[in-house]
Amino acid sequence: MIPTALRTLYSLFFRPNLLQVAALCWRENAGERQVLLVRSLDSNRWIVPKGWPMRGKTLAEAAAIEAWEEAGVKGTIAPEAIGSFQYEKQRGSGVKQSCDALVFDLHVTNLEAEFPEANLRKPRWFSAEEAAKRVREPELQALILMHLTKTA
Repeated sequence: MIPTALRTLYSLFFRPNLLQVAALCWRENAGERQVLLVRSLDSNRWIVPKGWPMRGKTLAEAAAIEAWEEAGVKGTIAPEAIGSFQYEKQRGSGVKQSCDALVFDLHVTNLEAEFPEANLRKPRWFSAEEAAKRVREPELQALILMHLTKTA
């Protein structure tokens, strides 16, 4: 009885981090690498497209699908993550839960005006330096700068 009660109590306060996948969408424009960011639905802050892993898809494929759904981009996605970042996700219940987001490089080759979340999100291109300033997560800021300010 006591071990079950302890497990229940422990689970109320110590939850494992959730896993999400994210796409670092970028393009070359006039010799400069630019990053595509979208607004989050809950807090209206700038984020990279991200979402949940999908049954039957690799993590990279799921990240590419999220980039299409949230930003209308298609391109070449790297099969391996280039890094990760942590953030707090507020669930529908109001409870905050830590998430680990694996980030996949997505070199954008096509941007469509019509995409599943076009009415909810307005994607916007930024220089890598400006994108790093706009996102809140320090690990994501560092990843953007490290990955996209190196010479092509």
